[in-house]
Amino acid sequence: MSANPFWDFSLAVYGRPGVPAACLALQDRRGVDVNTLLFAAWAGIACAARLSDAELARIDGAVAGWREEVVRPLRALRRRAKAEDDTLYRRMKAAELEAERVQQDRLFAAAGLMPRDGGSNGLAAANMALLVPGGDPALEALLAAL
Repeated sequence: MSANPFWDFSLAVYGRPGVPAACLALQDRRGVDVNTLLFAAWAGIACAARLSDAELARIDGAVAGWREEVVRPLRALRRRAKAEDDTLYRRMKAAELEAERVQQDRLFAAAGLMPRDGGSNGLAAANMALLVPGGDPALEALLAAL
């Protein structure tokens, strides 16, 4: 277990069947940041927190620069390398994962939340709906996998 329970949650959830595909669909189709989406789920399930639009925007704003300047460029490099050089692809994948861990550490620190009893999938759904207005089949699939 790491010093960041949100990271531990994300690793466990992302390993479930259907979760990566749903997250990536929301990222690619709707522009949703997967780390912020997983944070919204973690806040509801593990911390019993119902986030407001303003609170989620504040927390997301704390990592926006890192996401734009580090995570997304690494993702673009990884995707570019995938079809051309397997060694570089694997290195870029590892670098992207490490950048996402840093982003999650920053989300965790900015939120100031800690796990507590009383969380639910309903709270997670309400939090994630703030990021996916109007819903999406991929969001429903993700909720079902939680």
